[in-house]
Amino acid sequence: MAAFGTVFMPKMSCSEFNGSEWSQPSLVASDQLTLHPAAHVLHYSSTCFEGLKAFRHDDGRVKIFRMDRNVARMAQSSRLLSLPAFDEAMLSDMIVETVRAFADEVPEAPGAMYIRPTHIGTEPAVGKAAAPSATSLLYVLLSPVGDYFASGASALRLLIEEEGMRCAPHMGMVKSGGNYASAMQPTLEAKAHYQADQVLFCPNGDVQETGAANFLLIDGNEVITKPLNSSFLHGVTRDSLLTLAKDLGMTVTERDFTVTELLERAAHDDCEAALSGTAAVLAPVGTLIHQGQEHRVGSGEPGPKAQALRKALNDIQWGHAEDRYGWLTHL
Repeated sequence: MAAFGTVFMPKMSCSEFNGSEWSQPSLVASDQLTLHPAAHVLHYSSTCFEGLKAFRHDDGRVKIFRMDRNVARMAQSSRLLSLPAFDEAMLSDMIVETVRAFADEVPEAPGAMYIRPTHIGTEPAVGKAAAPSATSLLYVLLSPVGDYFASGASALRLLIEEEGMRCAPHMGMVKSGGNYASAMQPTLEAKAHYQADQVLFCPNGDVQETGAANFLLIDGNEVITKPLNSSFLHGVTRDSLLTLAKDLGMTVTERDFTVTELLERAAHDDCEAALSGTAAVLAPVGTLIHQGQEHRVGSGEPGPKAQALRKALNDIQWGHAEDRYGWLTHL
């Protein structure tokens, strides 16, 4: 089976901003993109994107999960990057129409159609390091994907990093390619030296997130996670899981907490930790590596609370449970 996110549908929806108005969106070939070598995005990282999924239900119908939140977040990212503003309704229509065009290709559960809206600055101007791109391109890619945990959800190993940061503090809530690039080298070093899967960035002992996912600590019946601010990504999956945790009778606490507290709680027998994101939904964490020492989280294996939360979310996405919150968009 192809690696997650490496197979794409042959067409994508595309709209261009020429400096004064957006073009009518259209389906174009997705295997090529023409940019001037001086395009703003190639030099000054004027780019943001989203990741969401469409799911095929047992009755054959296809539903898109929490599209409104992803579109709103992309509009926010574009604004914070000073990219040209777009009509959120236009992007929503682009997503729906692209998924509708390839509805027959949406895999059955546990697979899904991964949706990647992307916005890039296209103005050819290498002299605009401190100025925004006047033109831009908005497009929507589709990638059919299987179960992220096809071989089983093994517990992850996280290296705790207390000095470096994932990205600049004011950029954390922007879903921009530059943020992922800045986290890549520390993550590769953690894999090489500690066999860690991800780096948990905790500048000055403040537990934040990894390079590509939000962090949740589940101690007994309480879910603890950092409160929303500009330093980390406001995950749609995170928000969904916290809502469902309350439905399951769990206590949800959004507050700052330190590495010291994290390690103390991790030693509890019923403690669990997990990473949340669109691709994996909720990935269990079994080991924390701090100052060269390994700390087991609870049993060190995937725990029942995280598994229950992941199932509760998957059941809504796949149509096996009632969509009480109106999270699904019908084609």
